[in-house]
Amino acid sequence: MIRLPGGGRLRVSHDATIVFPPIRRPARMKRIRNECAGARERMAIELQPGQAMQLMHDVNLMLVRDEAPDLNMRQLAILLTIYLERPPHTVRGLAQKLGVTKPVITRALDTMGALGLVARRRDDADRRNVLVQRTVAGALYLENLGDVIARCARAMPA
Repeated sequence: MIRLPGGGRLRVSHDATIVFPPIRRPARMKRIRNECAGARERMAIELQPGQAMQLMHDVNLMLVRDEAPDLNMRQLAILLTIYLERPPHTVRGLAQKLGVTKPVITRALDTMGALGLVARRRDDADRRNVLVQRTVAGALYLENLGDVIARCARAMPA
């Protein structure tokens, strides 16, 4: 069991796979369909385009000033896909999902693997497949990112 800074916990299985607890939301929260692909239950916020750009700017500025590793947009999209969608994740599947080639995914995974944000291993069932796995460092990186986004959103003028 791993305790996270925000009070959450992660369970690590016997094969070092991180098991995320289910997200619990209050029953009174409405289900809202978001226009973004793969949307889940979310709180609705309304932003004008200029406000959205300011939020993105503020978040990126805080990330640049942080000690955490800098990821480009493609790497961040891959990392979020790995952590927000159910495993298993393969290089082939990620490439198909993001609409890029396998070498593009491999280069991004090389960088993120060196930073400890993801891990790779061969699929025992099909040795041609490479499985991409979550790591504790990756979970902590994304929790910090979520905290930064929430802080910046709260600091925005109404």
